[in-house]
Amino acid sequence: MAENKTQPTDQSVKSFIEALDDQQKIADSYSLVKLMKEVTGCDPKMWGPSIIGFDQYYYKYESGREGNMLKAGFSPRKREFSIYIMSGFKRQEELLQKLGKHRTGKACLYVKKLDDIDMDILREMVEESVKYVDEKYG
Repeated sequence: MAENKTQPTDQSVKSFIEALDDQQKIADSYSLVKLMKEVTGCDPKMWGPSIIGFDQYYYKYESGREGNMLKAGFSPRKREFSIYIMSGFKRQEELLQKLGKHRTGKACLYVKKLDDIDMDILREMVEESVKYVDEKYG
């Protein structure tokens, strides 16, 4: 079975954020670090070369694939932020309707800038997602 490509690294989160070429992305990244650190109670850690993750959980699928994955995290991509939270929690659709300007993908929430969304709603979403991960994966 292939190993998960997204693994924690020893790369500095601060150095990664400071190397971004957009001052608003830098400021928004620090805001997301603060929010996710408060919600998870964990310090940020780089996962791969471009994802900032908080805490982790162990998963094992029926297919036999298993590994560790971050509980919450984000990546400040060039075009937008990819925010990694677990989908499937009870209030997901309700909160998405209140969030503000965003789009969703399979495993991500995409936001261009934090000014486009309600940060209190995002906090609720991260809290609900972390609870869901804890219930689902222990």
